[in-house]
Amino acid sequence: MDRRTFLRVAAGLSLGPVSGEFSARAQMAWPSQSITIVVPFAPGGQADLAARPLALGLTKILGQSVVVDNRAGAGGAIGAAAVLKADADGHTMLMALSAIAVLPEAERVSGRKPTYEMSQFTPIARVLGDPNLLIVSAASPYKTVKDLVDDAKQRPGQIAYASAGNFGASHLCMEMFCSAADIKLLHVPYRGGGPALAGLLGGQVVATAQGAGPLKGYSDEGKLRVLATFGTERHPAFPDAPTFLEAGYNDVVFYVWAGLFVPRAVPAGVVMRLRQAVGAVMDDPQTIGIFKNAGSPPAYLDAPEFTAYIETDSKRLIAAVQKIGKLD
Repeated sequence: MDRRTFLRVAAGLSLGPVSGEFSARAQMAWPSQSITIVVPFAPGGQADLAARPLALGLTKILGQSVVVDNRAGAGGAIGAAAVLKADADGHTMLMALSAIAVLPEAERVSGRKPTYEMSQFTPIARVLGDPNLLIVSAASPYKTVKDLVDDAKQRPGQIAYASAGNFGASHLCMEMFCSAADIKLLHVPYRGGGPALAGLLGGQVVATAQGAGPLKGYSDEGKLRVLATFGTERHPAFPDAPTFLEAGYNDVVFYVWAGLFVPRAVPAGVVMRLRQAVGAVMDDPQTIGIFKNAGSPPAYLDAPEFTAYIETDSKRLIAAVQKIGKLD
């Protein structure tokens, strides 16, 4: 399912009963106006695909319009900072990818003051959690990971790959791969997963890494080839693509999660109501079907479990950032 079809299907979402009862007093207090979900990347990437069905579902439950606002730049830091500058009343949220947890460390490594700290956000829920996939154009001569590695060893630093931005999810996982394979590729950062994928399809770069959702439609149309999955098992949407372990590379594992956050100062009652509403949307069979049809099955975690997951996952990613070090 391509992105246009994905959004048309999502627009027809009709939710069943909401789990739990919200008090009439809470309903009157919040939300009192339209809600914005800031996606800190250009349209078309994993965060965008996670945010739009969620926004449609929340609109139906909360009785206020929920809109997606793409604010790309600095690997997601610009959008994250914009959410923190908004009123902390629950009407402005952030749909972030896993890189949100490592960007502060990336800025420190680069000698800059971090734009934000994770302690400034409250996690609401994880929505998606997909492994990245290593992809090339269908016109590429590379049929396997070995083909790419063999060529890269002959031409160090000459084969370009796209990422969604410096120290973002696609950058980190590709550098993990390069380190394990002992190769040097040319990193070309874009302003999000959508533009990075467009760069690949347009021939500006040779490879990139993204989650399954944005890729499924192009793969079905024969426009790209999946060489490997960064997951521990083969991806159900691309069963012919081996894991990196199968391809001979240990410890090349990377899952991209998409999760919803609000500023830490948002009142606890609003946070609880939002958690309940997101849980209801993510439990709806039609929502589940939309994500599955797009190649990205939902991976919902409520706030306590999501918080624990972030703590564990970020340690591994911060280590990767420190290994990359300061960029030129």
